[in-house]
Amino acid sequence: MPPPLFLLCFMLCISHTHQIIILSLTNSISKTQFNSTHHLLKATSTRSASRFHRHRQTQNSISLPLSSGSDYTLSFNLASNPSQSITLYMDTGSDLVWFPCTPFQCILCEGKFNATTPLNVTRSHRVSCQSPACSAAHSSMSSHDLCAIARCPLDSIETSDCSSATCPPFYYAYGDGSFIARLYRDSLSMSSLFLKNFTFGCAHTALAEPTGVAGFGRGLLSLPAQLATLSPNLGNRFSYCLVSHSFDQQRVRKPSPLILGRYDDSAEGSEFVYTSMLRNPKHPYFYCVGLAGISVGKRTIPAPEMLRRVNHRGDGGVVVDSGTTFTMLPASLYNSVVSEFDRRVGRVQKRASKVEEKTGLGPCYFLEGLVEVPTVTWHFVGNDSNVVLPRGNYFYEFLDGGDGVRKKVGCLMLMNGGDDSELSGGPGATLGNYQQQGFEVVYDLENQRVGFAKRQCASLWDSLNRHKN
Repeated sequence: MPPPLFLLCFMLCISHTHQIIILSLTNSISKTQFNSTHHLLKATSTRSASRFHRHRQTQNSISLPLSSGSDYTLSFNLASNPSQSITLYMDTGSDLVWFPCTPFQCILCEGKFNATTPLNVTRSHRVSCQSPACSAAHSSMSSHDLCAIARCPLDSIETSDCSSATCPPFYYAYGDGSFIARLYRDSLSMSSLFLKNFTFGCAHTALAEPTGVAGFGRGLLSLPAQLATLSPNLGNRFSYCLVSHSFDQQRVRKPSPLILGRYDDSAEGSEFVYTSMLRNPKHPYFYCVGLAGISVGKRTIPAPEMLRRVNHRGDGGVVVDSGTTFTMLPASLYNSVVSEFDRRVGRVQKRASKVEEKTGLGPCYFLEGLVEVPTVTWHFVGNDSNVVLPRGNYFYEFLDGGDGVRKKVGCLMLMNGGDDSELSGGPGATLGNYQQQGFEVVYDLENQRVGFAKRQCASLWDSLNRHKN
């Protein structure tokens, strides 16, 4: 698992009046994991590409589209006796909560960052093969098939009396790792919130996957879906607001709020721009939206037809993903955006080709004098569904000392997802969290839409807590 970039340490507050959960997400970067900005950027761009291409591979069982090392973590307690604390990566591209359990063996995990301490689940209860949760984990297989796999006697299967048969182990594969897990149930606690019969995956064996995941995707086993059993409001809407970050390992980062449930956002002075969620029959847990085009300055570049909708095979659309750092675009759109960007910037700034090779990003430029960078705007499908990105969301500037002289460099923070003709079997693009920073991004399941509102994210956390008190 590549090391995570931004760990979100979890501090929990609950407002029973508004039925919301407010989480403080604190960003930090390991100072010992990376020896340079180049190394950090290269690791991040490689992981973003790996995750995107993993989205597009077919699995006979459920395939969680999470690359190793999502960028954000949250913590809660498994209320077994005694209570055990869990820290997991948050991911909107998967719908299962899982973590390592004792005894735990992880192959190729030596040196992996922030490995989770395996939990003891001897007091937790295994899930029956007749449970809908078991079917969900095994791609909705028949309970008869699951009970047979669990070695339930034939006479018990015929009489539907195999409640004692536990859900068989299931396999998950990632971009550069995998694990085998079983389903368990126990109680989950978050401050004064208590959820009985919380369902989770327990892994005893993994390949390059030392840390578990809290899935926030659309599905029966996701954390929001399970919290909805306490209150529909907790499951039908959640949002996060990522404080603008950099890859400067010395920089202190302020908390970013993650909000479960609906709250009064009218006082924040910023209206949401919404676009409809698209149903993906192949990846039902994805939050897919349609993209009509991207503007670079005053020139609007139409998106390929595949990004505007999802077909019956599950091809197309754009996944809004908290677990991918950089946005991945199909080659035709990416090349058009880069060409227009380079036409505007490259005529006055010299290309930094060696920096591009080291970071996996491009185009990059040595910056001299006043640097004018064209505005980048996302045009989502829908009336007035236009989102103007702040400069820092798509153009990262840093000091490079590769030639012995420290020079200011700037790179476009978008990535090439591959040739359009080869992009079949899944989403056409991914909207990464780097492009989402400085926005409150809301997942409104009740109205089947995703919204974006420009925010001062650190101030939003303070505001929410003032209102709570």
